[in-house]
Order: sequence, then structure tokens, then C-alpha cells
Amino acid sequence: MKIPGKLVKPFRVEHGKHFRLKDYDPAHTAGVKTKEEANELLEQGIQKLAELQDKLYAQDSWALLLIFQAMDAAGKDSVIKHVMSGVNPQGCQVFSFKAPSAEELDHDYMWRAMKHMPERGHIGIFNRSYYEEVLVVRVHPELLKAEKIPPSLITKDLWKERFEDIRAFERYMGRNGIVIRKFFLNLSKKEQKRGNSPPLTSTSALFGMTTWRRTKI
Repeated sequence: MKIPGKLVKPFRVEHGKHFRLKDYDPAHTAGVKTKEEANELLEQGIQKLAELQDKLYAQDSWALLLIFQAMDAAGKDSVIKHVMSGVNPQGCQVFSFKAPSAEELDHDYMWRAMKHMPERGHIGIFNRSYYEEVLVVRVHPELLKAEKIPPSLITKDLWKERFEDIRAFERYMGRNGIVIRKFFLNLSKKEQKRGNSPPLTSTSALFGMTTWRRTKI
């Protein structure tokens, strides 16, 4: 049993240099025409995921980290709930990154992500992630100030350096057997205004980006 490649391919981003989110229709469904068809594919995917999780756990060599990013109320919780409903909860942990605690602010900004990385044989899910440090923190100076970084280190190159650090961090994880896959739920502006979570068969496209393309489970 395989999920058709034509269903996955349109949503996979392997080279981000020329990728622009605005070039993709949030209503694109890769040929899935009905909710019934989507639910059937979802059930097949959940079954396959459960089988692969058993292999992942038995090998005890690799780990998988799934990162979900989206606008507020875009349906991240629903996606995680529906897609991961068939996995063994003993081998899967979900972490939701809210405002950092006082303890977290006394550490580097990657610290709280590092301590929640999945162990070998397990699946980790990040509901939001360290990417918030180059998104929301970038547009809210008060959040950056709260991190208590020495003023001499806050330069015009700060965000460029953070992107470099994130890439280095993900390469390091990949080289140690933690496969990272990132997903962005693309919600149409119409749905954003409505403030509703989108159905799985319309108004949204879940884009997946590979992080370390040479790693394979």
C-alpha cells in the first residue's frame, strides 16, 4: 500500500531558493475531489505510518522530528490530531511552543527546542518551533529584548546569523540520525479572515520541506 506519488509531489519543497508561497493556490488538492476520498487516503496513510513507526522503534537508530508552522487558527492542532492519531503514543511526543518561560529566557533561544528533540526510535512533533525566533521575534523588538542578549551582539546581521545557526543545527541533527521534516499549512486569506480551521480537502495546502536530503530511514 502506497500513497500515490502524485499526491505528495506538489507539496514537497526540496529547493527553497526559488520557492514563493504566493505562487501556490491554497485550494489545491492534488486531484482529491471529495471528503470521502480524502478520508480514505488519510486512513491508508495512518496505517502505513503506524507500520513505519514500528520499524523505527525496533531499529532504535533513527529519530524523526516533524515541525508544523502556520498562521494562528490555521489548523495545526487538527492536522496533528488527524494525521498522528494512528501512531503509538508511547513512541511519539508533541510539544507546543508558547511564550518562553523565565528559565528558557535565561538560556540560548535553541535550548528549549534542543531538550525536546526526539530520542532514537521515537517521533517528535513541534507545534511551532525555533523558527518563531526569526518570525515573531523579528517583528516584536520587546521579545528580543526579553532574551537578554548582550547589546553588542545585536547587530544588523542578527537575523542572518540566526538563519545560519538554524541551518547548522539541523545539519548537526541530521548527521546524528534525527531526520527533520517541516510542514507549513498554507491558509487562504479568505479563511484567515474567517478564523476557521480549514477542511482537509480544500482551502489549504500542506507544504513539506526536506531539511537534510541525504538522510533516509
